[in-house]
Amino acid sequence: MSKNIVILISGGGSNMAAIVNAAHQQRWHEVCGARVAAVISNKPDAKGLDFARSRRIAADVVDHKGFSSREAFDAALMQCIDGHDPAGHPALVVLAGFMRILTPGFVQHYAGRLVNIHPSLLPAFTGLNTHQRAIDAGCKFAGATVHRVTSELDDGDILEQAVVPVLPDDTAESLAARVLTQEHLIYPRAVRRLLCV
Repeated sequence: MSKNIVILISGGGSNMAAIVNAAHQQRWHEVCGARVAAVISNKPDAKGLDFARSRRIAADVVDHKGFSSREAFDAALMQCIDGHDPAGHPALVVLAGFMRILTPGFVQHYAGRLVNIHPSLLPAFTGLNTHQRAIDAGCKFAGATVHRVTSELDDGDILEQAVVPVLPDDTAESLAARVLTQEHLIYPRAVRRLLCV
């Protein structure tokens, strides 16, 4: 039986694309039965959906604007996610630039199966504007962290980290670009390790 991966995005989905490409190039399905079963976005115009469709991966939209509460949205999202696994129990739900705070009920439903990537060396700089905050704090290094998701923001077991230097002339944008190249390496590696052990 396939170990189905469902990836959640809100925008371009470059980390999602990195995972899809790694799964294909490293033949995850043949090696350990893992495959990206679906990509779901909360935004109908998310560019990453086009990439998923071009790879013949199911691409769904659950638009958060159509719901009166976070709980109602998360319930519909859970139904959509679980519908992409024959047993209703995907092996892994991967947050890849999914810009929503998830309810405790959602996190509990996928406990142990929900992972995220955050653009800092956790536990430093949880939340937003991580790159500018690292520069403002005079950090010599920055990076990215893949972690299990808990009900605490940007908390949970650290699965993988990458470190990059902060250069004297860095802006938030240049640092973000340097960190992103590392995200595209460590996120697929962490996902593969979770499913292909």
